[in-house]
Amino acid sequence: MFRDRQDAGRRLAEALQAAGVQVDVVLGIPRGGVVVARPVADRLKCALDVVMARKVGSPRNPEFAIGAVTPDGEVFMDERLAEYLGVNRDSIEAQARQVKAEIERRLRLYRAGHPGQNLAGKRVLVVDDGIATGSTVRAAVEYLRRQGATYIAVAVPVASNDARRLLVPTVDDFFAPLVPEDFYAVGQFYHDFAPAEDEEIVALLRPVSHQEESVRPQRSSAGQESEDGTACRQLKE
Repeated sequence: MFRDRQDAGRRLAEALQAAGVQVDVVLGIPRGGVVVARPVADRLKCALDVVMARKVGSPRNPEFAIGAVTPDGEVFMDERLAEYLGVNRDSIEAQARQVKAEIERRLRLYRAGHPGQNLAGKRVLVVDDGIATGSTVRAAVEYLRRQGATYIAVAVPVASNDARRLLVPTVDDFFAPLVPEDFYAVGQFYHDFAPAEDEEIVALLRPVSHQEESVRPQRSSAGQESEDGTACRQLKE
């Protein structure tokens, strides 16, 4: 169990440093992922920014994700699930346009007028507070590939086995201290999983314009343990 997202971020940061992870930019997935990402970026001494991918819900149940949209407007969709639910492409694309507009609004808010990081040729680490299905993270990873990132790793305090299986083939490295057999929701592994507010995210991102990026071209190692004995599991062979 993690006390809260700050605790999870500190423990994840220790594990990543012990594993020798070296990246240019840490990208938090709003909102909760940014709270976890802040201590990771601080520990690894690199810039912090956001990467956004928002779900596209089923027309019958908006909370049930059948795809995700990225800032460039691309739609990642579970084609088999959409076919099973009888959802046509036109309705997905109509919803995706609304989602893209919301992504643009949130990016303007979170970055407070600052431009996003230029990711071409960069080594990036995507951080969230946990992964249940992995569909939005996978959409974010594909977006980062299109932006020219040369190395993409995903790091989370906890992930489901399903998410691990989905994401490992798509990234260069995957790190998760916890991959429990009994996984029902990310929040079950936190004592305090209260929603993060937009104001908190803006404040956490504010130092990004004053940070000096640390470019470290070496590839990360894996399988080492943090000082407190928590294994940082690299699941990509």
